Amino acid sequence: MPGTPVGIVGFSGYSGAELVSLLSKHPHVELILLEHREGSDHPRPLGHNGPQRLPCSADSVRSAGLAAVFFATPPEVSMELAGPMLDAGAKIIDLSGAFRLGTAENYKRWYKEPHTQPELLKEAVYGLPEFCRSRVAAARLISNPGCYPTAANLAIKPLIEAGAIDREHGIVCDAKSGVSGAGRKASIKTSFCEVTENFSAYSILDHRHVPEVLRTSGLEEEEFSFTAQLIPIHRGILETIYFRASEKIASGEDLLAIYRGRYASEPFVRIYASGQVPDLHAVAHTNFCDIGWKYDPATRRTVVVSVIDNLGKGAAGQAIQNMNLALGYPETAGLL
Repeated sequence: MPGTPVGIVGFSGYSGAELVSLLSKHPHVELILLEHREGSDHPRPLGHNGPQRLPCSADSVRSAGLAAVFFATPPEVSMELAGPMLDAGAKIIDLSGAFRLGTAENYKRWYKEPHTQPELLKEAVYGLPEFCRSRVAAARLISNPGCYPTAANLAIKPLIEAGAIDREHGIVCDAKSGVSGAGRKASIKTSFCEVTENFSAYSILDHRHVPEVLRTSGLEEEEFSFTAQLIPIHRGILETIYFRASEKIASGEDLLAIYRGRYASEPFVRIYASGQVPDLHAVAHTNFCDIGWKYDPATRRTVVVSVIDNLGKGAAGQAIQNMNLALGYPETAGLL
């Protein structure tokens, strides 16, 4: 039987290309590429039987009967297209930051531009499935989380909920990402000579992913210090998160009990034994988030390490996880 038709706008970028690769193998969907100022450029060969291409328009959505459309586009393009494609009957999974922050005021502060579709912000559902699953399943407009906030919130939120962190001492998140996280658009900062044999911090104290962590975790801005750093690899995010545990935490096993209790039934979060931490090889080309930690009972100092593939759980993989929920497919379809 033919699969459910779904479309991608922005298929020539890194996240878009990852979507093409994953959705081409998905057991329940038929992929259609929607061309929006992209011409015929695509970084991977599609073969003689590659996905059908249509103009990016509401008419194409209607004529093809698209059940869902992925936007792997800049925020301004997502805002331009979301309304017409929702009106045409498609569910939207947006990988940009256009609809993540809840209010036009938050968007303007962190993205330095006005939000052109504030009414849609009220409808958008933040798509971190482990914490928003029921809302995602019922949503028309799903805002896929950023890569850094995905790794941070999956590590931090269960501990905040359990009162396991001494919040008076704050939390420091030291986050490192591969270069594909910056997108495919040419830039001096991400060129070979600037990145190779180098290691640099950027967007210090004003990274636009910070409000996503705050909004989901429940932390206040003054409690959370975040620094993003670029490392000379293709893909992957490793976050080292430092805090002092609360007095209720007596051992690393207490943290293990919290994580296991929260994620026991989650297919894409893997928890390590106390004292062990993951590395990037463990999650490369997957939709997993792996979490491990080390705890010092004498000082209650705690270091949690959270790793994801920024193009997988940090972008395309998580977007497909959200699509599966929104269209009623098994959540792991096309991802395991």
